[in-house]
Amino acid sequence: MWNIIITSLPEMIGAMLQFTIPLAVISFILGLILAVLTALIKFIEPSENKAIRYPYLVLRGIANFYVWLFRSTPLLVQLFIIFFGLPSIGVQLPAFTAAVIGFSLNTGAYASETIRSALLSVPQDQWDAAYTLNFSTRQTLMKIVLPQAVRIALPPLSNSFIGLVKDTSLASSITILEMFQVSQQITAKNYQPLLMYTLAAALYAIICTLLSWLQHYLERRTSKYVKGSEA
Repeated sequence: MWNIIITSLPEMIGAMLQFTIPLAVISFILGLILAVLTALIKFIEPSENKAIRYPYLVLRGIANFYVWLFRSTPLLVQLFIIFFGLPSIGVQLPAFTAAVIGFSLNTGAYASETIRSALLSVPQDQWDAAYTLNFSTRQTLMKIVLPQAVRIALPPLSNSFIGLVKDTSLASSITILEMFQVSQQITAKNYQPLLMYTLAAALYAIICTLLSWLQHYLERRTSKYVKGSEA
């Protein structure tokens, strides 16, 4: 048993470093950018100027449809549509690119609601006080509201990233040689499914545990300033 573990670990760790972690990090960064833009579109009230208002309402409708679509369909189905479905209309993507697009769009949809909820949780008094000081809407948002919203959104966004790391195992279904796919290939050679899948689970658990420690550290760091201001 130990000989199998020793010989399999380097290959699985290599796949983790080459595909699993980069796929999760890139997808989360792109998804977070998309989430912030989507949340702001849904959060900011449209201008009374008709030339701006109606295009903005159309944009908000697109944002609502995007969030609804990707929150209402399984991630695996989304990956299959992007990788296996799009070639039927002439759009063929490399497996890694297809996975990044699928994970980013899915993450962006869920994270946008997290960020929007965090923005809504900032008291209206904060806006009123800023306007009293002649802050513009943009200044209020960037200097007062968003910093508070980031602290509120940090725990659920961290949980989303940890979930995304585990979800990268679905990339094996579109031929990406990430860690779980490698464990399946090794299993086909040594016929030890319980051992190999348990080993894969242990590696995922180690990654997610380290990320959980990082999450708790960031939460303590951000909460320190809140406690200091309350004192």
